[in-house]
Amino acid sequence: MFVSRPAVHPVEAPPLTDAAAGENPPPRVRMKDLQGMPGTPGGLALRLSQFVFAVAALSAMVSTNDFTSVTAFCYLVAAVILQSLWSLSLAFVDIYALLVKRSLRNPGAVCLFTIGDGITYSLTFAAACASAGITVLIGNDLNICAENHCASFETATAMAFISWFALLPSFLLNFWSLASR
Repeated sequence: MFVSRPAVHPVEAPPLTDAAAGENPPPRVRMKDLQGMPGTPGGLALRLSQFVFAVAALSAMVSTNDFTSVTAFCYLVAAVILQSLWSLSLAFVDIYALLVKRSLRNPGAVCLFTIGDGITYSLTFAAACASAGITVLIGNDLNICAENHCASFETATAMAFISWFALLPSFLLNFWSLASR
């Protein structure tokens, strides 16, 4: 059999420069923390607005006495309770990071923030959509707003959506930070 044999030609390594030799390594460049990321004043403002609107949705829904008769409204209450607890706890973490001037760019912390924001993001959106559907059903389709607390239901639903909109930048910035590692 006549099979050609490949020839190996060694390639010379390029000469080492001073920076590559380890004498003066190039400075590492870190991405600047964008406002809205954890540990920034913008991130703290987003967390506090998430908390305020979630508590407003909770108080508007709980102010009625018949919200427990509808499963979607109970789901909204549970979702905004979780949202308010999550946002308040991360607001405390942001306050601590700002006071001690620490960056929250730790990969484990960013992963935890992203997963937590994703869960609360999904739950709050689903609960607000379900409550909006029931509110439209009660108000427009069944025309029984006089017997129910439609204004409170609509207010709670609107506050849940606003809390969800305040959560959107936090989730996207954390996800982007996690994906850019």
